[in-house]
Amino acid sequence: MPPRSIVKKFLARPQHEGFGAVVRRSIGRFELRYFDPFLVLDEFSVSAPAGFPDHPHRGFETVTYMLQGAVTHEDFEGHKGTIKAGDLQWMTAGRGIVHSEMPAAEGTQKGLQLWINLSSKHKMIQPRYQEIPSENIAEATKDGIKVRIIAGESLGKKSAIYTRTPTMYLDFTLKQGSHLQQPIPKSYNAFVYVLEGEGIFGPHEESSSIGAHNLLLLSGSGDGLEVWNKSTKPLRFILVGGEPLGEPVAQLGPFVMNTQQEIDQTVEDFDNYTNGFEKAKHWRSQARIGLDY
Repeated sequence: MPPRSIVKKFLARPQHEGFGAVVRRSIGRFELRYFDPFLVLDEFSVSAPAGFPDHPHRGFETVTYMLQGAVTHEDFEGHKGTIKAGDLQWMTAGRGIVHSEMPAAEGTQKGLQLWINLSSKHKMIQPRYQEIPSENIAEATKDGIKVRIIAGESLGKKSAIYTRTPTMYLDFTLKQGSHLQQPIPKSYNAFVYVLEGEGIFGPHEESSSIGAHNLLLLSGSGDGLEVWNKSTKPLRFILVGGEPLGEPVAQLGPFVMNTQQEIDQTVEDFDNYTNGFEKAKHWRSQARIGLDY
């Protein structure tokens, strides 16, 4: 069977988000509200004092992968930590979390944040974190290809991350002249997001090259992904795939449930500090306290 083809291509343009931050949003914008099970993909760029001060989540997971600089995270459960370039944080918001994400270094902090939906049976589970420093992320190299395995497996190596919604997340760098063939589980929806350089994606080697900040949605049928780097510079991209949930989606900003009634209940829980949001009543992040002054 030939490899998967590209069915849609979007250029992610900069927009403002949070408190003075800039994001390139490719999933979660008006042309592509949802790509089951993926809710949002942001390539973010933020410099102090800008950032993402105290805000809630319920019903999904956020995956933050740092590309440059560092970001400090703290939440109302007392969890606090800093992730630096190459580090990963996989946060399951579940029934509710309120947290902040703010720059922790000089200059510009850059990274990717992916929101992965949770099935109805997992939306109200207890929040949890999986944090992996860069040196503990599995890597493999072969024939001019380097891959960092954030979730799933590639080139014979596996990630240690547990994905409640079955997910693959691979960070590839291809040297000039290299050629990749990467399997994708047949049931997964999958996409590519180009970070640096340009490459040829899909079944036809003679296709036009595609450059940075483009999101490529892959067809549902086909035998994995095929990529060529025929340029003079390295090509870096992520390949992400996940098992579709096939459930209705009701979303209000950072709250993602299955029905409008559940969204109404979530807003009520948040406003009244109940059902998972109890600690939000008296909590302010150190970042927020600084902004208030």
